[in-house]
Amino acid sequence: MRKYKTPMPERKPEERIRDFQEVATGYTLEDAILEASRCLQCKNKPECVFSCPHNLRIDLAMSEAKRGDFTRFREIEASCIACGKCEQACPRSIRIVDIIMKVSYDNLISKTGKMRAGRGAVQDTEIRNVGQPIVMGTIPGVIAAVGCPNYPKEREELSEILEEFLKRKFIVVTSGCHAMDIGMQEESLYEKYPGKFDAGCIANVGSCVANSHISAAVIKIANIFALKPLRANYTEIADYALNRIGAVGLAWGAYSQKAAAIATGFNRLGVPVVGGPHVSKYCRAYIGKIWKKEKWWTYDVKTKQKVYIEPCPDALLLAAETKEEAMVQLARLCLRPADTYLGRQIKMTHYLELSEKYLGTLPDDWHLYIRTEADLPLKIREDLLKVLEEEHGWKIDWNKKKIIEGPIRGYDAGYNPTIVEEIYEKYTSG
Repeated sequence: MRKYKTPMPERKPEERIRDFQEVATGYTLEDAILEASRCLQCKNKPECVFSCPHNLRIDLAMSEAKRGDFTRFREIEASCIACGKCEQACPRSIRIVDIIMKVSYDNLISKTGKMRAGRGAVQDTEIRNVGQPIVMGTIPGVIAAVGCPNYPKEREELSEILEEFLKRKFIVVTSGCHAMDIGMQEESLYEKYPGKFDAGCIANVGSCVANSHISAAVIKIANIFALKPLRANYTEIADYALNRIGAVGLAWGAYSQKAAAIATGFNRLGVPVVGGPHVSKYCRAYIGKIWKKEKWWTYDVKTKQKVYIEPCPDALLLAAETKEEAMVQLARLCLRPADTYLGRQIKMTHYLELSEKYLGTLPDDWHLYIRTEADLPLKIREDLLKVLEEEHGWKIDWNKKKIIEGPIRGYDAGYNPTIVEEIYEKYTSG
């Protein structure tokens, strides 16, 4: 067993003084085997495994690598985020990441994909086409994938999440690292779906800094469709987005500080964000307490009254442990207080179907979002009415199949919500 680290091959000094290329050239396969042979195979508690954020079985991969079998290490590469914590914990300080990179090198450099070029801003003409159906809810929502990579099997999961919503005629928009990840699949979403900002389409707006085009689309909906002034009017536009525009961000990845800043920016604009498990490491989330019914209210500009409402959206930033949970949360957070009955019916259909498909049950809060029987999905309306009567004590007129008593509030087509007192006074004074 080798006692000392296997030296890292380096370029000659006379070569490297002439450019800014990497000094280290990386291990050869023989070097990788020599370095793996230094593993002690710690029996009781392999520190490399316990220090790994994803508990990857590095110990088993090391045992096989000693014999020249790197199959398990190549599988680990798909989930490794190259954080180096395993190397820090290893009692022999084995260069584990370098081994992983070497044995996966051929696969990494030969990996190709088809990516749609960043298109830039969402055009005003597109907003005129989709602004009304987004606000009314007949386009069920906008999913913005804006995170960073380096998460176990993140590329596959990201594409799986987004394709579920594309099939359901949501608008999907993406940028930066996520946009590149999507293109690395064998048959990418760019090859299957159009690139417009429209229902069932996926628009790549560009690099990470192009996230401003996504937030600008939200602002344009408020400005072009609702005629909200842009100048010195951020609060009213954010209030409009929170109450009317069913847009949700998705940061499915390592959740870097940059991704955290982007998510916070969307939160300020009234747009919720769902992140992966790494979000919890920031020890910050914006989650409402749905059981405190007295906290959920808005002003109604039309009736000039304070209206108690269903808790939607009930969170601005939360973490999902699995892709299945993420899909359900994304559908739920597209619900908005000002949804029309048809829009709410469409959104509830997706929310309930996704919950049953991926979690195996109806969500425990679905009844909170029902204002009238017209909000219920058509296919299972009668079954849901029975549940409302038997489990939640609602009164149902079975002759007319109508809800008589039970919802937090009824449906009002003219309901005009705001949670900002200054805006309420602006439109009701005089």
